Parts: sequence; structure tokens; C-alpha cells
Amino acid sequence: MRWRTCFVAVALVVVSLIYFSNSAVPTAAAGQAPTSGYKVLTPLSSGNLTIFPVASSSFHDTGMFLTLDEGLRTGEVVVTEAGNVQGLVRRRGQVPPRHDGAQVNTLLLINNAKRPLLLLAGEIVTGGKQDRVIGADRIVPAESDPIDLGVFCVEPGRWVAKSENFGGFGNLAQPSVRAPAMAAKNQQMVWDSVQESRAKVAQNVPAAAPSVNGTTSYASAMGGTALQKEIDGVTAPIERDYRGLLHDLRDRNAVGVVVAVNGRILWADIFASTDLLDRYWQKLVRSYAAEALSDGHGRGKVSQAEAQAFVDQLQGRHETADTEPGLYRHVEITGSDYKVFELTSLLPKTGFEVHIAKMADEPKVGQMVRPQPVPYVR
Repeated sequence: MRWRTCFVAVALVVVSLIYFSNSAVPTAAAGQAPTSGYKVLTPLSSGNLTIFPVASSSFHDTGMFLTLDEGLRTGEVVVTEAGNVQGLVRRRGQVPPRHDGAQVNTLLLINNAKRPLLLLAGEIVTGGKQDRVIGADRIVPAESDPIDLGVFCVEPGRWVAKSENFGGFGNLAQPSVRAPAMAAKNQQMVWDSVQESRAKVAQNVPAAAPSVNGTTSYASAMGGTALQKEIDGVTAPIERDYRGLLHDLRDRNAVGVVVAVNGRILWADIFASTDLLDRYWQKLVRSYAAEALSDGHGRGKVSQAEAQAFVDQLQGRHETADTEPGLYRHVEITGSDYKVFELTSLLPKTGFEVHIAKMADEPKVGQMVRPQPVPYVR
């Protein structure tokens, strides 16, 4: 009987090893740090842009969250200059906050919906006296009073009202514009990144140069017809492959992406569900395409193993946290050559990370030779 018991035990071990070796989550090898619980899948590519879908072992229901585009489209979410807040407070017995007027880095948002609102750093709102970009991920409670959005201007040449309220741009800012808003939190650096991205696009996409050079607005420059046509050309193959694989990606619980341009990993966006990834997908992929166009058309490849290593390393040497009790916690993690931003929902029956963004720092001198960009030709 003893040999039968031993045989059963060995068989169970073998079956367990086979199961875990084929599971969606990679296991850490001996001596390695534990992995993140995410698995990088086969990439989607177009020109100098490579996007690796990322699958997760965790499943979360995120249907409760409203996105900014959805809220602005229905009118349930209102964004306005600080000076226009009077009369927008609905709750009985509360005194409206007083403001002297519009301010560059202040916008007010009211969520009239019965669902909590998810805001992503890098989302652009257009209108008012300047177009602005949201500086940090956050969750706004349902039926909220006015909150200060915490924004940065991406239109330095205008301080004249287009309208009292704001609309959505429809795209996220590209990673090189999102980064200074999220990490440096410095208005001048955001303006510098806007100017640099516009200059690069004008150089690399000559057809878009007249419209890009004719405005100081990042949204107007990136929303021009000629540039949008080029962005369509970059995103079309990726969109086609993504939609073709969507059923498979849902089955594998794809929740995010790792992004590489010209053979260098730049960014990762990871959500709590496939549903959230799908709702943000078009905005994300177009922002990555804008980055690819700005960065010229160099050469180089990123391996799936390199992308896996990027998402496996989400811890760092320093952390700072901002918490709204019962609503969300936002953590900024600094590593040796990257930053990670984690938004965790603290709403009832949640407690999970809704969005993770990771940005790679520029490589140090001597660390690698970066391809020289040349004008992008489709």
C-alpha cells in the first residue's frame, strides 16, 4: 500500500507542475523575485509601434465605473472654470466654494451621475480659457459636489474663453506629454513637452506641419485632419488585429498593454478588467500612435521577455501615497529607471487596483544606442 500512496503523491505533483506551467500567470524561477501576476502576450505591431497585450490572473467587476467620455457625452459630468462654479452645487445646506476666477491649473468637475467616475491622468478636456490635461488618476464619487481636478495647461497661447464648459478631446495625451504631468507635476515641463511633440510631428510628418505649426493647442495640433490620417494609418493594422483577437483576449483576461516605440519600451497601461481596457482602447492606441509619429521611424525590436520583465517589476525604492478614505488610494512608486502609478478603489466591495501606469525613464548615456529617427513615411 505504501508504494501506491507514493505513486499517487508523485502523480499529483506532476499534474500540478503541468497545470501551473501552462497557466496564464508566469511562475518565478528559483532565486528570482515573485512575478506581478501579469502575463505578456504576442505583440501587435505597425511600423515603429509595438503593443504587447497583458493578461491577468485576477478578475474584477468594473461595470460600476463611468468614464469621462461617457459622462461628458450624456451631460452627467460637467467640467468648468473655477469662476463658474456658483449655482452648480446641488446639495442642500452646503455653501458653494468661492473663487476669484479662472486659474491655469484649476478646473472644477461635478459628477451628477449615480455611478462613480474614473479619471485617467493624460485625459484632455477642451474649452474654457485653455485646454487642460488631467494630472493624476482618481475616482470621483457619484453625485459629487464640485472637486478641483488638478490639471495642467496644454494650450499656452490662449486665455480667452471658448465656452463656459468643457468637452472631451477624445484622445489621451501621448506618453511624452502624460509623463511630466504625472511625474514632475510641473507646468513649464508640460508646456515644454507639448512644444517638443508638436515640433517633432511637424518635422516627421510634413503633411501635418501647416496645421501643427498654426496653433499652440496640443489638442488642435493632434486633432488636425492630416495628422489624424497618419494616426489612422498607424492604428489600422493594430485595431484590425485587436478586434480579430478580441474574443481570445477576453478569454485570456487581457487587461492592459506594454508599449514600445523604435525598439524601446516606453509605457504600460493596465486595468482591473478587460471591459475597462476595451472602453479605453481607442484612446490609448491613438495616443501611442501619436508618440510613434513624434519619434520618427527608427529600427529596433523589443522581445516578449523584455516586455514581461517590464510588467513584472512594479515595486521600487520609494513610495508616496494620496488617499481619499472610502474612495481611492493613489500610490506613486519610484524605481531605478521607472515610475509606477497605482490607483486602488476603496469603494464598497472593491479594494482592487483599477489602473496601473508605468513609465520608463530615458536610458542613461552609454546604456544603449537609440536609433536615429528619420521622417515617418507610410
